[in-house]
Amino acid sequence: MIHGENIERNTRGLSDIVDLSGDLNEIVERSGIRDGIVSVCVIGSTASVSTIEFEPALVADTQELLERLVPSDAPSRHSRTWGDDNGFSHMRSTLMGPGCCLPLVEGRLLLGTWQQVVLIDHDNRPRSRKVRVQIVGE
Repeated sequence: MIHGENIERNTRGLSDIVDLSGDLNEIVERSGIRDGIVSVCVIGSTASVSTIEFEPALVADTQELLERLVPSDAPSRHSRTWGDDNGFSHMRSTLMGPGCCLPLVEGRLLLGTWQQVVLIDHDNRPRSRKVRVQIVGE
């Protein structure tokens, strides 16, 4: 069986981190699927989906790390070509990837005690983001 839904979120950009765990749990419940795989993928080339302990200090640490790895003010060929100054956001997204797959066991996402699924919007402006959730199982 396959069940798919979208999650839509408004974000602030600049590696804004948004917890999706509650939405995912609701989608899993609506699907009726008990065991399988949950695929979570953001649509777009300037955002990522990952897992983190979603608490304010670690969110800030993660944002600071991303800024050190790929500074938002670093010149890029992409920004020069298109004039949108968001080359850094594409590079951050490429490093992190667009999504993740999670095990679904006995009707629950298999996550650690302090592990949440998050959307990270790397773009240089607020956006409306769409995340696709596909559940495959029985």
